[in-house]
Amino acid sequence: MPTPRRAVPAVLLGALLLAACGTEKSEAGGGGDGGGGDGRVARATLCPSQQQYGVLPSADGPDEATPTARPSGTPSELPLPPSDGQGDEEVRVTGLYAWGPGSGCDGVDYSADFEVTNNGPEEATYSITFAFGSSGQGMEPIERTVEAVGAGRTVKGTVVMRDLPPAEAPTVDILSTRSVPTAEVPTQSGPCPKSGMHVYADRGDAAMGLRVVGLHVVNCGEERLEFNGYPELELFDEDHEKVTGVRILDGTGSISTGLGDDTVRPVSLAPGEAAQAQLSWRNTTEFGDPVNAPYVRVRAAPGDAPVMVTPELDLGTTGKLGVGPWQKDENYRAPETEAPATP
Repeated sequence: MPTPRRAVPAVLLGALLLAACGTEKSEAGGGGDGGGGDGRVARATLCPSQQQYGVLPSADGPDEATPTARPSGTPSELPLPPSDGQGDEEVRVTGLYAWGPGSGCDGVDYSADFEVTNNGPEEATYSITFAFGSSGQGMEPIERTVEAVGAGRTVKGTVVMRDLPPAEAPTVDILSTRSVPTAEVPTQSGPCPKSGMHVYADRGDAAMGLRVVGLHVVNCGEERLEFNGYPELELFDEDHEKVTGVRILDGTGSISTGLGDDTVRPVSLAPGEAAQAQLSWRNTTEFGDPVNAPYVRVRAAPGDAPVMVTPELDLGTTGKLGVGPWQKDENYRAPETEAPATP
């Protein structure tokens, strides 16, 4: 589900570090451990650190995600803004804290806690775009991934800020939230999936209303992969509902000329080789409601395991998406890969 934008004022700064919480529910109100009259948290907590916040919950439960012991400190709790009235959110900020010299923690000035709640029916992996900035200045987007959040579970994280001038008035803005089933997360490198291939989308290119995004397949397995045609696609909106009324065209020539050869040829990939196919569309908007499909479920060939990518298709009112055939990527250079996971 899309996350409404919410700005959180604080003097904050730039490294996002994720923490584990198992199935703990969100607390009502401002977050933290409960403050005294002076705004100081009632009990000491671990100082923010990569060791603490770099751990995510495992499938075996929260005991497997116990953070490394760190020095403790006592921050001052800062007020949260009133609720924006947008209803349930998958990502929300739950607490703001100031860590000064008297807190007992070195190397951190401010922190903000947030929660990610999976309200869906299956385990999902979240990509969250935060933006940090000051009043009157542009905001710097930072994308973070929260992996394998079980259905109905909540995972906590912390944003840690340092080195901003005291006179500044920064905000933390949750620009967007995207979630895909964990079983369909795209991979570009790392352990080889059971399918024997990495499937992912690049960041694409946009000019004068023309959009082009590349789909990529990398053979990370031990056997050859054969392709002869086009990837199979399904489009989904922000609510993960299937998008209808969009024609998925073989080839990109009807979208724009000069995007490449649309000729279908057999492609055979040895281990370590790669192929690519282009998605092309225009975001022209005329009469009618524009169509946005942030999610695309990709099957590299009929019967292959699906992978859900997020190319953020802004199709306008054109009602069509061009798809090029698979072509061998002669420029690809494979990094070191691991063998496919054992079923």
